[in-house]
Amino acid sequence: MNHYEAHIEKSEISTMPTVTFEGRIITIDTVKDTDIAIKALSTEKAIGIDTETRPSFRKGVQHDVSLIQLSTKDTCFLIRLNRVGIPDSLISLLENKDIAKIGLSLHDDRQALCKRRNFNAAGFVELQQLVKEYGIEEMSLQKIFAIIFKQRISKSQQLSNWENDVLTDRQKIYAATDAWSCLRIYNQLKQINE
Repeated sequence: MNHYEAHIEKSEISTMPTVTFEGRIITIDTVKDTDIAIKALSTEKAIGIDTETRPSFRKGVQHDVSLIQLSTKDTCFLIRLNRVGIPDSLISLLENKDIAKIGLSLHDDRQALCKRRNFNAAGFVELQQLVKEYGIEEMSLQKIFAIIFKQRISKSQQLSNWENDVLTDRQKIYAATDAWSCLRIYNQLKQINE
């Protein structure tokens, strides 16, 4: 099995070329469109998953998860949970053991999603666990991505307001890149195994 570097320095990452998701980004804020998106995703074997929550700058104040990103290799759906909640179609995807949902710090994402609506998560693949089998000891998505691809993903929109009336293009690209890069890492590691 191919082993990667265990660690990487921030200074090394800063010299790498920046990469972002360049596929289609579809923002969804109705239950009907959520159902259509989930139908499209239901044919996939694996998808990247991530969530965004409006940051709170006050102690003790925590917002509900605002957005879930679900990405194939060329399309990312940004479902605005602050508008649609968690519809039945989304629950069925989150509970589907036959579709691998690849993410990072999934425990936190699952907890945040369950606060909105409870479900029995199935098919979730935690990258932080997976990369250990390849000798990578880093825990952050940016560092894992840099070790594997020698490219940098930007984290500049992390603390933006995910409940704005309209998401900016920069927010959309940031959110889509996170979910897509999880899938890309997973596919790369799977290829090595095969």
